[in-house]
Amino acid sequence: MNTSKIEIKNLTVDYIEKKKSFTALKNVSFPVNEGEFVSIIGASGCGKSTLLSVLEGINKPAEGEVLIDGERVNGTGSNRSVVFQHYSLFPWMTTRKNVAFGIQQVRKELSRTQRLQIADEFLDKVGLSEFKNKYPSRLSGGMQQRAAIARALAMDTEILLMDEPFSALDAKNRIALQELLLKLWEGENSENKKTVVFVTHDIDEAIFLSDKIVVLTSHPGTVYDIVEVPFERPRNREKLIERKDYAALRSKLLSMFYHDIADRIGGNEVVI
Repeated sequence: MNTSKIEIKNLTVDYIEKKKSFTALKNVSFPVNEGEFVSIIGASGCGKSTLLSVLEGINKPAEGEVLIDGERVNGTGSNRSVVFQHYSLFPWMTTRKNVAFGIQQVRKELSRTQRLQIADEFLDKVGLSEFKNKYPSRLSGGMQQRAAIARALAMDTEILLMDEPFSALDAKNRIALQELLLKLWEGENSENKKTVVFVTHDIDEAIFLSDKIVVLTSHPGTVYDIVEVPFERPRNREKLIERKDYAALRSKLLSMFYHDIADRIGGNEVVI
């Protein structure tokens, strides 16, 4: 039986810009089950990153709430780690120390030696063992993002929030990191998988990675639809894209984008 890890209830988020109120999200509600991989997709400006910032606890809603394990989110917490779109490594720390620093923030009971041992373990998992003493400036973009993923997973939080982490990468590195992420996520104890909320604008990426896809409308972001991804795991990309039901699901998701945009234009709204 699925158990909700995260509950998003009637969430509305406003911003004040130049003394004018701006609604980024409006009345957004959906659950994320424990151990589930959920992607949030939608057009630019629909509030995907804003939603993630509320889950992270750095942004507060105007209305509604987010519950984690039944408790209302009122700030950041040690049960969540984040991977950002742009490489978020500290430039004055080696790759190893970057990962160890993340561990220290949430696992304060560990000694320095233990933190470094765990950092080494996860850097090995992402293929960066020989670069552990290099500074971020000496790493490629793909390597830096692998280090960021290693840090997030090494922190061993229950929830992993990912904000378009692969969008700045070339196609080859993007595919490689998608597959690495799934390998690490699926390789965990099946009864203790991390709950992942993954923001993306890429439909193929969302289908390949997710158990469920939440489609947001254009600004202000509301839930257009919630789509279950029916494909069994582990997934083989080459075989998956050849399936007729994959093409049908992709077409359905694309149609949601186009209908939403057409409705907004037809209503004389500007899509941003």
